[in-house]
Amino acid sequence: MPEIDQNAIVYQPKPRPDWAREFIDIGRRIDAKHVVPLDEKSLLRSAMENTGLSDFGDDDWREPFRLLISDLEETADLHFFGRVMTRSDLLVHLEGRLRVIDWCKRHPEVEEEVIEAPVFIVGLPRSGTTIMQEILGADPDARTVRMWEAKFPVPPPAPSDPRPDPRIAKAQDLVGLQDHITPEWATMHKVGAELPVECIEWTYSSFVSYAFSASFYVPNYTKYVAQNDHASAFAWHKKILQLLQSTGRPHHWLLKGPTHLPVLPSLFAAYPDAKLVLMLRDPVKSLASVIDVSGVLYYMRSDNTTLGKGLGKSIDGKDTYQTLQDMIDWMEDGTIPKDRVTPLDYGQFFAKPDAALERLYGQLGFPLSERSKNAMVDYVTNKPKDKFGKHEYELGDAATIAAMRDAFRPFQEYFGVKSEV
Repeated sequence: MPEIDQNAIVYQPKPRPDWAREFIDIGRRIDAKHVVPLDEKSLLRSAMENTGLSDFGDDDWREPFRLLISDLEETADLHFFGRVMTRSDLLVHLEGRLRVIDWCKRHPEVEEEVIEAPVFIVGLPRSGTTIMQEILGADPDARTVRMWEAKFPVPPPAPSDPRPDPRIAKAQDLVGLQDHITPEWATMHKVGAELPVECIEWTYSSFVSYAFSASFYVPNYTKYVAQNDHASAFAWHKKILQLLQSTGRPHHWLLKGPTHLPVLPSLFAAYPDAKLVLMLRDPVKSLASVIDVSGVLYYMRSDNTTLGKGLGKSIDGKDTYQTLQDMIDWMEDGTIPKDRVTPLDYGQFFAKPDAALERLYGQLGFPLSERSKNAMVDYVTNKPKDKFGKHEYELGDAATIAAMRDAFRPFQEYFGVKSEV
């Protein structure tokens, strides 16, 4: 397999807002670790004090949690604002865990909820998973998970309740910090409290999640996650889904998570009747864009944007082409059910959305009413393009593109993915 130069494309950060530079500079002149502690004792104590609860449930989260906070201190190279954001996020995850455990103890019927044939949108990052979640989520029969529900699932919201929930504003304040410190983030991946969100959002609270590896340089933690079973993460994932469903069962759940790709066997172990929509797009183009996205995620919290990052590397530390080959092998040897994987070509979908939706719903085994189809097509038609600016990124030189093309040729040939560059 050809070698891909991991430094062929490097993220070039844009200048931070003045207030952010000043805030970060203050952190260099004080004892930031003492002012914003990330140690286990401080975090757990604050989470328990903030909630009045103390039961975190099974202890399977504690070892990866300790590895994570150790790497956050030793390798992540967080700047001052990064420490503030990280402590805030960790407390949200810990407090969420406490509240979920408490709610389920007081409402044991939650765990009797049956999750039937959930749909997961998967694919490489930047392959169209986000826009497809928005489009398919416009179907009134589908239920997506909005950011505020994922961050604050307790008490479970009633879908039919018209009253505004105060958790929406709270969630918006949290996610808005990302746009404030790195305004370019909005051009890459718009996040909002009431927008659909990746279902990996709640695997944070299991502390077995590649989502942390996307935002921080945490090599020891990432190695642990790659080498260990993800059963506990998906057990927690399912518990949250049952909790949310306890106030009303949808026709089908529509979920999304590109970082599920390396752990599809664990996903199907938790949800044997799950259905996958696999987004297909030229991987060479997708991965060039990923360099900027991953760089920005680091830049939110660190001055070092290249730690552990490299062109062609997957979230699990493998070469991305190998992660894709693993998926193909699992489909061929029966590790995951091939008939439950529905490929969806990004370009073909947008060329003829009506026909693509009819074909997709037929493959999923779902009825497609005119009401549902019209809602989704209207979303495609009316969604403003580049509303928050256009994400421009470097594709690399001819040699880099050729090396990536050779590496991804088996994937492209297997699924019939056309080259775009």
